[in-house]
Amino acid sequence: MSKNALIPSLTPEGSLSRYMEQIRQFPMLKADEEYMLARAFNERGDVEAAHKLVTSHLRLVAKIAMGYRGYGLPVADLISEGNLGMMHAVKKFDPERGFRLATYAMWWIKASIQEYVLRSWSLVKIGSTASQKKLFFNLRRIKGRIGAIDRGDLSPQDVSDIANELNVPEADVISMNQRMAGGDHSLNTPVSAEGLDSGGEWLDWLGDERPDQESSFADTEELSQRQNLMVEAMQELNEREVRIIEARRLSEPPLTLEALADEFSVSRERIRQIEVRAFEKLSKAVLEKAEELKLLPQQEQS
Repeated sequence: MSKNALIPSLTPEGSLSRYMEQIRQFPMLKADEEYMLARAFNERGDVEAAHKLVTSHLRLVAKIAMGYRGYGLPVADLISEGNLGMMHAVKKFDPERGFRLATYAMWWIKASIQEYVLRSWSLVKIGSTASQKKLFFNLRRIKGRIGAIDRGDLSPQDVSDIANELNVPEADVISMNQRMAGGDHSLNTPVSAEGLDSGGEWLDWLGDERPDQESSFADTEELSQRQNLMVEAMQELNEREVRIIEARRLSEPPLTLEALADEFSVSRERIRQIEVRAFEKLSKAVLEKAEELKLLPQQEQS
């Protein structure tokens, strides 16, 4: 997108308030305006239309990025990563699916920021499994809710409650809390107070347990492809189905049926039915797209 340079950027020297003033100058788009701009970009490669789509959502990016300030990373970098996700969303967005760009873009923005946080937050690998990422991004929020944000070690009851809420082992909660609370330490720190002559540095005692480059690349590629599949499959749902799936299956804690029933002015049973149907559609779409790209093992395709 050649107009990237025209998107305001938040530099380390610049102020956040100044950046927010700049992005508020870009107008919000009505549904019909957004639709026509998206079609113009999809059908004709209209860069001006793409630029308008991106800049009209910069406030959304900033709002999402602010939610990740607790990890001690520069706000400018969080917003920059979110803007990259927003631009990718515009490139992939299909206006014919029937829902707004913001609903679709939110996935790409969060994914881009979260990947940056995981890459940058610590030199020590936090973990790449879905449950570890879930624990990493929810532990700080839950500790804040229970008033334990400034504690070092969690009480046994807190550990048990968090493990139950996130459906992870208690040992994982303890380990993640210690790693997040401890911060990063130099690997060149002497093992003992006497210094290098007596024990060497911590680096000398670490074995290289990393997988080879080929395995790492393959794992990264597979994870990226599966994330892309999920985002693409979401386009098979209408706006109401997307909202319900996000609220019921992708939020922590999930929104209640009663709350969604009030939001859409329908019964709780109707919300449950829509959720079940939407999840079935989503699962089918993911499997079909995976089969098209030959991402599934043979036993999963049968």
